[in-house]
Amino acid sequence: MTMVSAMEQRSIVSTGAPVRVPQAEERWFGTATSRGLDARAAGRAAAAAAVGGRDAAMFVVLSTAAHDGTELLAGVAEVAGDAAVIGCTTAGEIGTDGPLDGGVVVAALGGHGMRVRSASATSDGASLRTAAAEVAAAVHDPGAWPGREVLVLLSDGLCGDQQEVVRGAYGVVGATVPLVGGCAGDDLRMAATAQYHGTSVLRHAVVGASIHSTGPIGIGVEHGWRRVGAPMLVTRAVGNRVLTLDDRPALDVYLEALDAPPWARVPEGFTNYAITHPLGLHRRRGEEVRIVAEADFEERSLGCLAGVPNGGLAWIMEGDASSVLAAVDRAADAALEQLDGRAPIGALVFDCIARRGVLDAGITEEVERLRGRLGGAPVCGFYTYGEIARVSGSNGFHNQTLVVMVFA
Repeated sequence: MTMVSAMEQRSIVSTGAPVRVPQAEERWFGTATSRGLDARAAGRAAAAAAVGGRDAAMFVVLSTAAHDGTELLAGVAEVAGDAAVIGCTTAGEIGTDGPLDGGVVVAALGGHGMRVRSASATSDGASLRTAAAEVAAAVHDPGAWPGREVLVLLSDGLCGDQQEVVRGAYGVVGATVPLVGGCAGDDLRMAATAQYHGTSVLRHAVVGASIHSTGPIGIGVEHGWRRVGAPMLVTRAVGNRVLTLDDRPALDVYLEALDAPPWARVPEGFTNYAITHPLGLHRRRGEEVRIVAEADFEERSLGCLAGVPNGGLAWIMEGDASSVLAAVDRAADAALEQLDGRAPIGALVFDCIARRGVLDAGITEEVERLRGRLGGAPVCGFYTYGEIARVSGSNGFHNQTLVVMVFA
């Protein structure tokens, strides 16, 4: 176990788990869901159905925050053996049969040419970057195995600036290893999330798994939001708090630009309105989206779920069911293009809870549309409090975005 100084106010829960190498068989990906109320039984049943008696390299466990996580992971462990296990609580789960709430979805993957190493580290929120770097260092071993490497990261969506997770991992693995993942949720209670590693239920943690595969892995990233009005200059921001836009109070500029209704101009209604009207940030390689999570009505400022840089260009965005669903097609197609013509065997999906809010009854269509694009391949994922996808450049934290990672 790695030792760190007390001054860092953090602890490494576990690192350097053994590399899991499944028996020689064709690569495979299986998923299953359970709506059972008994957490241990639900974990055991979903894991058993997902693995189907095969030799797995890794299990991904995604569940409602209402479940007893310790019991849930104990049930999974009865099936998983020495395979790597990672996961988290969610704001809704995504399975092959569609979206669900209050349930469990498990993915299992393995086969010849698939190798996995997992690790986790806790953080008080001030050292997310250090925690992510520790996890990346524990699982990353460049040149050790053939094939492409992808680092999957799951973090506490209510703990600190999530951009620091990307920065910490990127500082270790560099530009050649994609980063993919999401921020844990808690069924929109906004109180506390949990991250899973092995049989441990963690808080304020970063959990990671390095996946090496001799088969191609494709990653697609799309959001489906449209710009509203002219771009604005972020004239004053501190961390994730936007104080002024174009030298005026940020909240005033935001509400005026959208011609927001009266019910959205008071604290009680603002959050529900803002979740479907994010900010877009200018980046050299496109744009990133930031959830406007809340507002200070005395200071007249906006609070986002990740940092907003001073001096950058920003604009307000909006979307509807049609634009959000169109992003599903683009994300899936972008991921499929990277498979060198091979058929997908399965996909991990990280979808922002705000996109779900726009789709409403269309969330079932979203999953059906994705599976149709993937030729019916199994799907496992969750609705997040933020998405991680760094495939080029150094930036890679997103809000209100869909990330699709496809295996072949």
